[in-house]
Amino acid sequence: MVHLDRRSVMRGAVAGALLGGPFAGFVSRAAADPAAATAPRALGPVPDLRDGAVRLWLPPGFQYRSFHDTEFPVVLDDGTALPGRHDGMGAFRARNGNYVLVRNHEVNNAGPAFGDAAKAYDPRAQGGTTTVEVTPFGEVVRSHTSLNGTQMNCSGGEMPWGSWISCEETVNGPDVAPDFTGSPNLTLTQRHGFVFEVPVRGESDREPITAAGRFAHESVAFDPRGGHLYLTEDNFGYPSGFYRYTPRHNPMHTGSLDNRGRLQMLAVRGVPNANLAAEQRAHATYRVRWVDIDDPAPTFPYTPGQTAPTTNDQALNHVGNQGRAQGAAYFSRLEGSAYDDGVVYFCATQGGGPAEAGLGPIANGYGNGSGQIWAYHIRSATLRLVYQSPGPDVLDFPDNVTTSPRGTLVVCEDNTNNNYLRGLSRGGRLFDIALNRLVSSTGTPRFDDEFAGSTFSPDGHTLFVNIQASRGMSFAIWGPWRKIGV
Repeated sequence: MVHLDRRSVMRGAVAGALLGGPFAGFVSRAAADPAAATAPRALGPVPDLRDGAVRLWLPPGFQYRSFHDTEFPVVLDDGTALPGRHDGMGAFRARNGNYVLVRNHEVNNAGPAFGDAAKAYDPRAQGGTTTVEVTPFGEVVRSHTSLNGTQMNCSGGEMPWGSWISCEETVNGPDVAPDFTGSPNLTLTQRHGFVFEVPVRGESDREPITAAGRFAHESVAFDPRGGHLYLTEDNFGYPSGFYRYTPRHNPMHTGSLDNRGRLQMLAVRGVPNANLAAEQRAHATYRVRWVDIDDPAPTFPYTPGQTAPTTNDQALNHVGNQGRAQGAAYFSRLEGSAYDDGVVYFCATQGGGPAEAGLGPIANGYGNGSGQIWAYHIRSATLRLVYQSPGPDVLDFPDNVTTSPRGTLVVCEDNTNNNYLRGLSRGGRLFDIALNRLVSSTGTPRFDDEFAGSTFSPDGHTLFVNIQASRGMSFAIWGPWRKIGV
């Protein structure tokens, strides 16, 4: 997630359709019922069990507790001052009935690493992950730093062998000129733009999986049958790509992701450089192929202590341009992804509107729509449009996504107005799960702070989700999920 001003005017798109798998026969809410977009929302204020303040509106029968609120200092058990920008997150089973959360912190710019600087991948990078054990009701048991010295740890993915893969949404490094913030990279000691494995128990070895690419990583989803890791890219001002990484050995057998695999990028058969960021027809379906990336982890020439000659834009596009030269497809800002029963679902945050006139840079983000959700059916090598928002009042900038135990997609919105958690049912019903009604201690509304990192506990009891902001926090939400169709 890159946080810049969104488009002042969002042009309408046409609602899409779900095809195949659990979403067969889908018709979008807006297409089936034009009045549905303005239907009353069945949510109401619910007090936070932490202190009684109302931070969320939820359906009847639901409760929640917030924790690790960095509006005030939080110190972990290992002495780490908890950073903000809580982002992508995975939930795993603990041995005692509790859950273990591995949580990203999307902190940019050079600065001292949090946690133990001696362990940091780059002692001058401020992002990473923290690991938290909680009860099913959001009570913190213990917490510690599990990865530090990385940058812009945006989302990632839960791995079925018991790890979290954390993704850097940047290509900063001493070999790259300043990024979109204008902050220099001169004091960074390592290249960034990689994915890192974080075991559920313990800490990461801080070794990047460089063969999985150096680009603006957003999230990953793993296919345990085929052994492929699917990766999304959020290259904010340019077309983004959908990738897969095939390690030499299936980590379901070895217990970890190796760094000796092959990176590839999705292309549409018979349509070189298919513009999938633009508005799609209903029931859009494409056969795909995969093209090889020969130079997945470039190091650019530079002189220590001097601004590097390679611009940030050049570095951001180096990997993707290799795929596009072979016909890889264009997407708009690919963000969250989730694997479910042979299908990888992923969000294109600004997809679904009129086509861009060029390939960028686009100051307010590549893509003119309110968002798309795609499904890649692995066995048939088929890409299908799951949902295309008809406008921001229905679904506005879908970002992180997860699936419930019953197959409902839970989507985090990332906009500058009221932010919701939305549900998209197997039958195609789009509905509201939660509304942000966070207010700071000074009384300032924070309704536009985005949701991120939605993930269910392994038993489906608790939905964990973060507020992604400099003063971030986490929530545990529970209630009659089946009753509301989640």
